Amino acid sequence: MNRVLKVALLCGLAVTVASCGTVRRALPFGLGGGDEPQATATAGARVSVLEFEQQLAPSAALSGREFFLPGPQPATAWTQPGGNAENAVEHVAAAADFAVAWRRDIGAGSAARRQVMSPVVADNGRVFVMDGEATVTAVDSGSGSVAWTVSVKPDEAEFRRSMFSLGLGGSSTGGGFGGGVAVGGGKVFISSGYRTITAVDQATGAVIWTTPVDVPVHGAPTVAGSRVYVVDVENQLFALDVNTGQQVWTYRGLPEPARIMRASSPAVTGDTVIAPFSSGELVALRAATGQAAWQQVLSRTSRTSALSEIRDIAGRPVVSRGVVYAVGHSGVMSAIDVRTGQPKWQLPISGVNAPLPAGDVVYVVSKSGELTVVNRESGQVYWTRDLNEGRERQEGGVFGWWDRTVRPIWSGPLLASGRLVLTNSYGELVAFDPKTGEQTATLKLGAPVYLAPAAYNGALYVLTDEGQLISIR
Repeated sequence: MNRVLKVALLCGLAVTVASCGTVRRALPFGLGGGDEPQATATAGARVSVLEFEQQLAPSAALSGREFFLPGPQPATAWTQPGGNAENAVEHVAAAADFAVAWRRDIGAGSAARRQVMSPVVADNGRVFVMDGEATVTAVDSGSGSVAWTVSVKPDEAEFRRSMFSLGLGGSSTGGGFGGGVAVGGGKVFISSGYRTITAVDQATGAVIWTTPVDVPVHGAPTVAGSRVYVVDVENQLFALDVNTGQQVWTYRGLPEPARIMRASSPAVTGDTVIAPFSSGELVALRAATGQAAWQQVLSRTSRTSALSEIRDIAGRPVVSRGVVYAVGHSGVMSAIDVRTGQPKWQLPISGVNAPLPAGDVVYVVSKSGELTVVNRESGQVYWTRDLNEGRERQEGGVFGWWDRTVRPIWSGPLLASGRLVLTNSYGELVAFDPKTGEQTATLKLGAPVYLAPAAYNGALYVLTDEGQLISIR
C-alpha cells in the first residue's frame, strides 16, 4: 500500500475513475492497491502507457566521445533537500566502502494516512529527519544516537478548533501528511501537512516560532539568507523571515489540484527564487519583493493519456552555472537561462526527480525508469539505460482482476565517490558507472525507499519508507 501512495495522484475530482484503465492505481490512501501498473488491452497486444513517451535517441555526433566529470569533493553540509539552496551538488566523496554503518528507527513509517516524504538534511555533526507523523529527529551523524526529537503534530482538539476557525470543520490530524526540513542559521525549519511552518533551535530542538498557514504544505522548505521559502498544495509560495516567521511576501501560481505524491522545493540563486508548481509553471521571482521575473511552462501541448495531464514539477529545479535544469511530469525537460528565462534546449522527458548536472553532462531519470545522460550545453543525448531491465515482476492485479507488470520506482541520482547512485521502491541502493551506465553494485536496504540519498561527512544517508535512517559508509 505504501508503494501506491508514493506515485498516487492527488487528483480529487480532477481525474475520474473512468479516465483510464490504470486509474485505480492512482487513487490516494491505498484504495487502488498494488505497484506500478501496466495498462491492459482486452484483445491483441498489451500496451504500456509509459511507452507513449517519445523515445530519446543518442546523438550520432556524440558517439564514442568522452565527457568530463569533476572529482569527488567533501560534503561538509547538506542543509537543504537538494544539498544547498541551488539544489546543485555535482560530485561528493561519500560511501567509499558502499556498506551499511548503522541503522536507526526514527518514528512512524508510511501507512494509509501518513507518508514519509521529507528528504534528509545534515549539518554540524547531526542528521535531521522527519517521520510520517511530523516528528523531527536529530541524529548524531557518526553514531546514530538520538540528540532530540520534536513533534509539530498538533493536539487533536486544538487542530479541530483551528480547522473550524478556518471554515474546515470535521478535519482531523489523521490526514496531515507531508512536509520537510531544512537547516540554516542555527535553526531547523519544519513545514508540515498540518498547516504550519516552525523553526526550532538546531542544538536543542526548542521551538522558536510557529507560523500557521491556510492549507497543507507537502514540500520541504528552502532557506537562503534571511528568508525561508515554502510552497503549499494550492501553489502559493511563502517567503517568511527566518528570525520571526513573519510573512514577507507571497506569490500565487495557477491552481492545479492534480499532483504527484512527491513534493518539490524552490531553488534560490543570488537574488532569484525559482519556484516549481503543480500547474507545470516554473517561475523566477525576486527574493526581496516576490515580483515575477519570468516563467516557463514545462508541459507538452499534446498528451496521450490521463497521466500525462498531470503537469506537476515534482522534482526540484537545479541551478548550475547560470542555468536552471528542471523536468515536469507531463513530458518536458528544459535548460533555462536564469537571467533571461529563455530555454537553451528542451527534451521530451517526463520525470519526478531532480536532474543532476555534473561536469559536461546532466543526468536525469524518467518516470518510466530510463536513465539519460545529456550534454549540458547542447541537450544532445550521450546514452540511455533502462534501469528496470531485469527488475520487472509479474503480479496479480487488484482483486485478481488482471495480471500486471510491476516496475520499481526510482529516486535520485547522486554522484558519490565515482558511483552514480539511486534508490528504488524494491529497497535497493544501486550504483552505476557514471560514464557507461553499467551497474556496479547493489545494496539491499530492507524496505522500500522513495527519497534520494543525502551525503554528509563521508557517508550517504537514506530514509526508508518504514521510517528507518540508514548510514552507508
